Amino acid sequence: MKSLSPYEKQILSAFEAGKLKSTVTSQASLRRYREYARATLSKNKRVNIRLSTPDLSEIQARAAEEGVPYQTLIASVLHKFVAGRFLEKSSRLTTRTSGRGKKRRAA
Repeated sequence: MKSLSPYEKQILSAFEAGKLKSTVTSQASLRRYREYARATLSKNKRVNIRLSTPDLSEIQARAAEEGVPYQTLIASVLHKFVAGRFLEKSSRLTTRTSGRGKKRRAA
């Protein structure tokens, strides 16, 4: 296990001292989050995909921004998409332009 940063040590100390409080305000919310975790953690199939280097780098950066492993982020996005709950939110990171939206000139 990697060594903890000072900030992580502070969080761990607060947790161990019982100073942290749950942000879940209702039993319905708690059930919903448990169901999200079950759906996300229930992984019984393997899928291999090919991504461009820039796309993978951007996914990894966004995963770091969210504090999750990039494969978990990909699985979560796909799960939300198939469940009809995918909502895109803006990122603090600058988005790159792929050029896909530009029209090509006819030769």
